[in-house]
Formats: sequence, C-alpha cells, structure tokens
Amino acid sequence: MAKRLATVLGAVLALAAAGLNTGQSADAAPPTHAARPPFAGSAAPVCPGPVSIGSARCHAWVLHPAKGHGHTPPPPTTPGGLSPATIKSVYNFSTSATAGAGETIAIVDAYDDPTAASDLGVFSSQFGLPACTTSDGCFTKVNQTGGTNYPRANSGWALEISLDIQWAHAIAPGAKILLVEAKSANFSDLTAAESYANTHAQYVSNSWDGSEFSGETGDDKYFTHSGVSTFVAAGDAGLPAEYPSSSPNVISVGGTTLNFSGSTFTSETGWSSGGGGCSAYETATPAQSAYSGYAQVNCGGKRATPDVSLDADPNSGVAVYDSTTYQGTSGWWVVGGTSASTPMWAARAADSGRQVTASYVYGNSITFRDITSGNNGAPCLVGYDLCSGLGSWTG
Repeated sequence: MAKRLATVLGAVLALAAAGLNTGQSADAAPPTHAARPPFAGSAAPVCPGPVSIGSARCHAWVLHPAKGHGHTPPPPTTPGGLSPATIKSVYNFSTSATAGAGETIAIVDAYDDPTAASDLGVFSSQFGLPACTTSDGCFTKVNQTGGTNYPRANSGWALEISLDIQWAHAIAPGAKILLVEAKSANFSDLTAAESYANTHAQYVSNSWDGSEFSGETGDDKYFTHSGVSTFVAAGDAGLPAEYPSSSPNVISVGGTTLNFSGSTFTSETGWSSGGGGCSAYETATPAQSAYSGYAQVNCGGKRATPDVSLDADPNSGVAVYDSTTYQGTSGWWVVGGTSASTPMWAARAADSGRQVTASYVYGNSITFRDITSGNNGAPCLVGYDLCSGLGSWTG
C-alpha cells in the first residue's frame, strides 16, 4: 500500500512540476490558465446544515482528495485549485497589483480563524501577490464590536474565512481587508458584525445564509449603509431563496461552473447546486422588477435571487491555504461554493471603485457573460434567471 501511495503522490508532484496545478513562486511568471485539480475527489460543505431559524451556515465546499484503499490522503503541499491568474484570465479582471487601492473590503464571518493573517501571507507569497499584513495596515481582524477579544475557533468557519480573505485579496490586491468575526453563527451576532463592517468598509462580503423567516424584513436594516456595497452568497442547495441573500439591500451572488479542455477555458455554465429562487417575504427592488427579463422567472413581484454569479463549483474550485486543522489535516485545499463567488464579486466591485447596488447591477454599467446552460432547480436562460441571475462579471 505504501508503494501505491508513493506512486500516487509522485504522479501528483509530477503534474505540479509540469505546471498543471496553479502553484508558483513569487518571482515566477503567473500562468494564464490552470487545469482542474490534479486529484479526483468528492465535494462536501464545510458548514453542513440544516440550521435552526435565526442562525446561519457558511457556504464553502471543499473538494476532498479521492480515497485509496480506505484512506484519504492529505491535501497536497502545493496548490491544486485554480489560481488568481487563471480566474483573472477567465473573467478578464485587472492584473494590476494596485487594483482596489484606496478601498476596504470587509469580510463578515462567524467564529475565529486564529491563523488567518499567516495563511494570507502564505497564499500571497505563493501567487506573487503583494503582501497584506497587520503590520503594514493592509489586514485587520476584529470581533463583532471592533475589539480584539476574538470568539472561539471553529475549523469549518476558519476554512471559510481563509477562502474569503485570500480571494478578496487575490482579485483586489490593492485594497485593505477587514475581517469581522461574529461570536456565533446566530443572526443576532452576525448582524452585529455586519453593522460594524458597514461603518468601516466600502464593500462587505457575506458568505453565509439561513432559511427565510417571516420576520426577516426587520433585519434588512443591517444590510444597508450609505456608500456601502453589500454582497451575500445565494447558497449552495439550489432552490429556494435564503436569507440574507433575499434582502433587497444586498447583491445576491450565485454560482457557476468553469469548464476546461486540458488547461484551456472553454465555457461557463450554471452550477447545479448554486442557490437561487423567489423570496417568500421580500419585495423585488424597483431596479430588478423593471428589468426586462424579470418577468420570465415568475416571482410575482417578490425578490428574485441571485442577481449575479461567478465560479463556485468545487470541481472548478480555487486554491486556498489553511493551516488551522480541518478534519485532522491542514494545508492547500480546493474550495468552491458561493462562498468563493461572493468575495470575488465584492473585490471586483472594489476594483471598480463604484458603489454596486441593484440600480448599478440592473443598469448598463457591467458587462455580463450570460449563462444560458445549466440548472439549479431552475434553468439558466437567455437574460435573467434564477440559476445565474444576470450572469458573471467580465472585463
């Protein structure tokens, strides 16, 4: 068995050396594309549900390496997921090291990631990104009231946090990152963290949701602040809509699958588990209800989700480094979920320097790739749909 495992590991390392994974040193030229992860596996949520009304779960999905003879090998010591260079190439995002300069992106999550700062350093070094540290003022971590008495650690949420901050930095390397950690996954704590984030950042990313509930409209006030763009993951279980993704005060971000032939990007389709649906309680914004394609989703004047999408399928997942032990191991992971698409959207908005609201999204300010293939319980259609919203931001 040891010989077989050594053979498998050797094959993985050989693929890495051939450039099929996305790892690179800081002084190496970044690849334009990267292949899919060099190992087969099965995806699972890091914050499995269901959760009770009034609490949330995160939306990161990890691709576990395939089992061999009953044993699951640890994640590789070099990245296996898609690199920042690949994502930027697929979406024609800025490659400038100063993209997002002058802006702050807040990441709101539950519990503590004790290695968030050091893991961000490893990620940045691996992909040749500018350093983003506490000492240089780029990275700041606070609790839900802005203090440094952090909540208890949680391994699943720690992996979520690593995904969020690393990919916000990847897409907007010039922006500051503010991590706000709620003391629990209860809405009362998460909305307190949201309130702090809204007064200390121009862009706020939330990779969590719970089930809709009859009193949710009373919480909508936590997701709006003058001059702030707020993004919420649409979920990873298809239909129906979840909250606060369904709040009219946020941009709901769904998920897609990136398809490759070898290392060449070929197409983008709707992810079968991407969240979406018509809200049971929230009314559509005027900008959404007036949009020409809104009528075809038959939400009857209710809020429709998602508004937009980006890569989320863990089978086209991104590279994430996490040294906080998750399920007995640590290192490089391949991670997806709308937890991936949401901080990338927030970061792309920061690159633009614009406030991204429903009016901005449903206006003519963004170039979208219309996603017309795929199904999450609702089909991806020409124009707006409950599968991918308006599509993915390109250019």
